Amino acid sequence: MARVFITGSTDGLGLAAARLLVGQGHTVTGHARNERRAQQLRTRLPEAEAVLVGDLSSRKQTISLAEQANAGGPFDAVIHNAGIGYRERAKITTEDGHAHVLAVNVLAPYILTCLMERPRRLVYLSSGMHQGGRGDTHDLDWERRPWNGAQAYSDSKLYDATLAFAVARLWPDVLSNSLEPGWVPTKMGGPGAPDDITQAHVTQAWLAVSDDPEATVSGRYFYHQKEVAPASDSLDTGFQDDLLATLEELTAVPFPRS
Repeated sequence: MARVFITGSTDGLGLAAARLLVGQGHTVTGHARNERRAQQLRTRLPEAEAVLVGDLSSRKQTISLAEQANAGGPFDAVIHNAGIGYRERAKITTEDGHAHVLAVNVLAPYILTCLMERPRRLVYLSSGMHQGGRGDTHDLDWERRPWNGAQAYSDSKLYDATLAFAVARLWPDVLSNSLEPGWVPTKMGGPGAPDDITQAHVTQAWLAVSDDPEATVSGRYFYHQKEVAPASDSLDTGFQDDLLATLEELTAVPFPRS
């Protein structure tokens, strides 16, 4: 049985994946952005080993979250599930001066990847919208471009997949993969989303713990437990290196290359 840490697990797909893994006998540590939501998760998932607290829009709190995670010993798998969607009509700037979507969707999983003890498996949630992301690292914080929430989200999900593949290349001892859960009727997806909500959380749990040959791979992209082709930019090693360098500059957290 595996120990799994899931970010953003108070509701939606994160909570569904946590419940699935607990039901399979695995040990799950959840995450909430504040103590109020942490208490909600303890009520919703009393079987959780622990609930760690940290606002992923904050560099300081994300670093603290990594420290909390490390205090409990290494996890077998980490699922980077937390994310915000494309409905921000105006740019929101965090306490650190970053675009909110970038901070939560990209900078936080990057910081956690760098600072947490290295697990055996890493799973990064992307989106079908990553196919429309920009394959360059200029102006990640939308300081020079007019704000476009849908584009900012698409970009962030391209960066998540690219991060997963960079980790797979540079850390050969870790199985690092990305996936899209589909457009499903969660709080983020909205009530009219057409995809199957009963399947949306299964792939992330499967990649985190399964011994199936199809799941014990690295540097791949999945949809409903099937490998599919990601955006070509995410596989470009030059873009991967540029992204890591840019994220290191934005966070002042170096990527461990060995």
